[in-house]
Amino acid sequence: MNDNPLASGMRAGTAARPRPLAVDDPAERAASAVSWGAILAGAAGAAALSLILLILGTGLGLSSVSPFASAGVTAATFGVSTILWITFTQLAASGLGGYLAGRLRTRWAATHVDEVYFRDTAHGFLAWAVATLATAAMLTSAIGGILGTGANAAGAVAGGAATTAAAAVPAAAGAMKSGGTASADNGYFVDSLFRKDATAAAVAGSAPAGNGGDAASTGAEAARIFASGLEAGALPADDAKYLGQLVAQRTGLSQADAEKRVNDAFTRMKTKADQAKAEAKEAADKARKASAYGALWLFISLLAGAFVASLLATFGGRQRDRD
Repeated sequence: MNDNPLASGMRAGTAARPRPLAVDDPAERAASAVSWGAILAGAAGAAALSLILLILGTGLGLSSVSPFASAGVTAATFGVSTILWITFTQLAASGLGGYLAGRLRTRWAATHVDEVYFRDTAHGFLAWAVATLATAAMLTSAIGGILGTGANAAGAVAGGAATTAAAAVPAAAGAMKSGGTASADNGYFVDSLFRKDATAAAVAGSAPAGNGGDAASTGAEAARIFASGLEAGALPADDAKYLGQLVAQRTGLSQADAEKRVNDAFTRMKTKADQAKAEAKEAADKARKASAYGALWLFISLLAGAFVASLLATFGGRQRDRD
């Protein structure tokens, strides 16, 4: 079947004809795709707003924390409110920075709409990145000290009691072992050894062997023996027997009853020390989990801030192009 030669020539000419090239605009080609002035302006606005909101949140947080057990918010409430405030701060500051970066950038008149959208998104992201680095630098200096005070106050509410109890027993044991003054709690157990029993026959004028009859040195010696037993985890039988002799001479109890009193007092002291250590471990575990959760939520808030900054930069860019 023969084709029309004229139509065949027209089709051949159309297929061979090259596609028209885009108009080369020298002004558009010379213009930079990155408006660093707009990015820095948006980053400065975001960092300033972030600083203001962080200081406000720190003040509100410290005012809600109280050293008294029956006053102030709980540690859980303080932690949740801190996470929410940091997230709000990140979203508000990042949104402002991204919008400013998009609104203040130069106009790209001859650029495709998809390329404009990409550039606005990149401008918002860069503004967020610069603001985040600037805020991090500020947080490591003066603001870090302010926030650290708030974190320490919250930590004191959560686990201060357990930490204090854990530190008291080893410190007191060390003081007693070196001949120092025992703490009130440990001194109580030592003093309970030498309480005279009203039903027992008091031995008048008797002096403990090796102590010269000095009540203070006797108590210090007993405290050092208890401290050594706490470190070893058990009271040796020889030490229990020796302390039983001291108690028997000072109180008038029989040797068996005196040794029983010694073992009971040491058991109570060891129980309290083990309880303090368990509370300290529990407080440390809670602090570790709180730090992990805090880092995770900080990552999420920063990621959300980057998204909001990029999104609002596109809105700012559209309004810039309409003007």
